[in-house]
Amino acid sequence: MAERLLKFVSIDPQTPEKRPASTRTADFHEIYGEFITQKANEQASRCSQCGVPFCQSGCPLQNNIPDWLKMTAEGRLEEAYALSSATNSMPEICGRICPQDRLCEGSCVIEQSGHGSVTIGAVERYITETAWENGWIEPIVPPKELAEHVGIIGAGPGGMAAAEALRNKGYQVTIYDRYDRAGGLLMYGIPGFKLEKDVVTRRVEHLKASGVKFVLNYEVGRDGTLADLRATHDSVLIAIGVYKARALPCPGSSGAGVVEALDYLTASNRTGLGDQVADFDSGALNAAGKRVVVIGGGDTAMDCVRTAIRQGAAKVTCLYRRDRANMPGSAREVSNAEDEGVMFEWLAAPKAVHSNEAGVTSVLAARMRLGEADASGRQSPEEVAGGEFDVPADLVIKALGFDPENVQTLFDEPALKVSRWGTIRADAITGETSIPNVFAAGDIVRGASLVVWAIKDGREAAEHMHTAMRKQARMRATAAKFAAQ
Repeated sequence: MAERLLKFVSIDPQTPEKRPASTRTADFHEIYGEFITQKANEQASRCSQCGVPFCQSGCPLQNNIPDWLKMTAEGRLEEAYALSSATNSMPEICGRICPQDRLCEGSCVIEQSGHGSVTIGAVERYITETAWENGWIEPIVPPKELAEHVGIIGAGPGGMAAAEALRNKGYQVTIYDRYDRAGGLLMYGIPGFKLEKDVVTRRVEHLKASGVKFVLNYEVGRDGTLADLRATHDSVLIAIGVYKARALPCPGSSGAGVVEALDYLTASNRTGLGDQVADFDSGALNAAGKRVVVIGGGDTAMDCVRTAIRQGAAKVTCLYRRDRANMPGSAREVSNAEDEGVMFEWLAAPKAVHSNEAGVTSVLAARMRLGEADASGRQSPEEVAGGEFDVPADLVIKALGFDPENVQTLFDEPALKVSRWGTIRADAITGETSIPNVFAAGDIVRGASLVVWAIKDGREAAEHMHTAMRKQARMRATAAKFAAQ
């Protein structure tokens, strides 16, 4: 049934039903259910259709949110999906994992007026799942097949978004990835309770059905060089993300029982996919029965604490050096973690990790306070004298963020220029690197960021690769014409 709009005064904001914490912590299934049609229409009808859509400007992809909310409220779901997917290569994934409270929903005009945001992410997910169920998402059939070949290094969200955009234009696309499954962090970094893996696999299979080729277990620098790919393809995109864990700068941080967040999450996800993981089976990357301390305050830290709860940890504590208001992770994820039994020690920073011959025993932490603002505008944490305390631990997980690997060494390509932070230096507009016809996009250029930014960067890089290849094709045609005269 179609709904009228502007119902934010008479209808309260509502998300799909969330499973009780006591139930959801027993498995790795997603915690939110799906909207039924009536509820999706109702929630979409709360949109105020404001003249300046701040939700759209708050979205990195500039999704045309008010229009597809209007279409949903009116029951025009196929049109809503067509509009949503015109700017987003993976709306069903963004609807699940984007921190909407910091992006579109946090910018919603009616949220600022005190009526509560439209639940944009849940509606976006509903639209796309309806499209899959009804067969509206069909393999890409480009208007014309082009001769040019494009190689993409990295099968994560940025690489897959670029592949879709280039395939739509008719290019022959091959994605290379070091792992045995496509998806990157979507597959191995993000837990199933936020993003079940069949959702990722479905999108990968869609690209395969559209003619995109995947070469897995292929590592540039080991199985071939960047020069090899340049010789094979007319244009190359580097979209490898950033995977090097930041170090924990305190004594004892490299001992047994102190592990990196991505290693821990990958082991959990692989186990869930049915793989045999020796370090999980041995207990090295398994929180079952252990007192777990996670150090960090971003979304990766939230993924770790909530994974540990599901693995049956005896106790899970998160140490973060700033307060709750200054936590970089999603407030929604923090709330979910608290519901599930995670203990948070705000304004606390590790000073040392204590161990004995059996392994980790505790983390020595210091109480902190927020002092003067640093160059970024955030208040710098300062240690409070005499505020040390011990947190018992059997497993310590470092979730302090990620930096780039040394791509020049990794790719055996010293001509590939990098910034002082190790990210690839690429043209701010076109994404082209120091090597002609080699582009870069996503975290490997901007640093560790959100999936939605990787999708945006991949789509934009594809447009500039297309422009460059068409220009080169015209130059070749002109040269051939003169040569024939």
